[in-house]
Amino acid sequence: MHTQKGPFRYDIVGSFLRPAGLKEAREQFAAGTITKEALTQVENDCITTLIAQEKEAGLHAVTDGEFRRRWWHLDFLAGLNGVTVYDFETAGFGVKKMMQGTYLSGPISFSAEHPFLEHFRFTRQAAGDTLVKQTIPGPNMVTLDSVVLSQQYKAAPVYPDLDALASDLAKTYQEAIRAFYDAGCRYLQLDDTSWGALFSQRFRDRIQSCGYDPDHLIDVFGDITTEALKGRPADMTITTHMCKGNFMSRWLYEGTYEKIARRLLAIEGFDGFFLEYDDERSGGFEPLRYLKGQKLVLGLVTTKSGALEDPDRIRARIAEAAKIVPLEQLCLSPQCGFSSTQEGNAIEAASQWKKLALVREIARSVWPDAD
Repeated sequence: MHTQKGPFRYDIVGSFLRPAGLKEAREQFAAGTITKEALTQVENDCITTLIAQEKEAGLHAVTDGEFRRRWWHLDFLAGLNGVTVYDFETAGFGVKKMMQGTYLSGPISFSAEHPFLEHFRFTRQAAGDTLVKQTIPGPNMVTLDSVVLSQQYKAAPVYPDLDALASDLAKTYQEAIRAFYDAGCRYLQLDDTSWGALFSQRFRDRIQSCGYDPDHLIDVFGDITTEALKGRPADMTITTHMCKGNFMSRWLYEGTYEKIARRLLAIEGFDGFFLEYDDERSGGFEPLRYLKGQKLVLGLVTTKSGALEDPDRIRARIAEAAKIVPLEQLCLSPQCGFSSTQEGNAIEAASQWKKLALVREIARSVWPDAD
């Protein structure tokens, strides 16, 4: 078992392309032709196979690929008390598609019966001595989508103000962190793409039209996250991932990290930050100057296409980032997962493993302690 603490010199965000058999079983379950138990068995088998593949790829921490989820975030949020999920049609990612959203319909709290806890226990057992990385959406996915931008919430607000929401939301995540810890989790990642709305001008305009100040929300998001991490176990690695959206190889937000970096990177409860840097929309590395002593995982290898990056180009970008953040604080990963939703990105299954092999190859050539 690898003893170095994550995030690792070469790491992953979390999701993998769903196998054809899993997609078929999910369709059969939706059509009512197989039982929930039968679907779970297919999920179990696919996750067990995935873990073996992740180990073969040399990963120091494995995930369940998010194989039990429809969405990277909604499946977890739906298991919280007070959250309602609804269907709607959108062209937000440049493609018209039926999607789902959330809104708070009651006070938010964590459920001790949250299904993700049992999901984690299975993955941990299947992984054996290998560390398991558990991913869940961060707290401000609730703040942004379920409150600030939600017309349903605006019509029937649950809290008098954001301060009241922040108190319950932080407590919800404190309890979630403790519950995963008690289940044996020692590597937890909070995926929180909501921060992208605070620098993407189109979404800043939307936020203002809903009656909120996006600049004020930067501090609100930071304070909620800081409070959520209070009392976190010292021997539990907790990281966060922030990308610009990832749906069938399409993105949602654009803009640099400059507006949010000072507050986001000051959250000392995180051991590391996974940030997307796979194209020009991410801007330069200058915002990383606000990083404290945490690790910064550079998402320089894209999951949006199967084309392999030039290793020398990636090494050059790592060297560029190292002018701002000491090399020993840097790591490398793909910019996002390969399948943030069950549809997956527009790449072949074999490509995700070639991408991870490339990440490992580059990391081992840059950092002596990569293995």
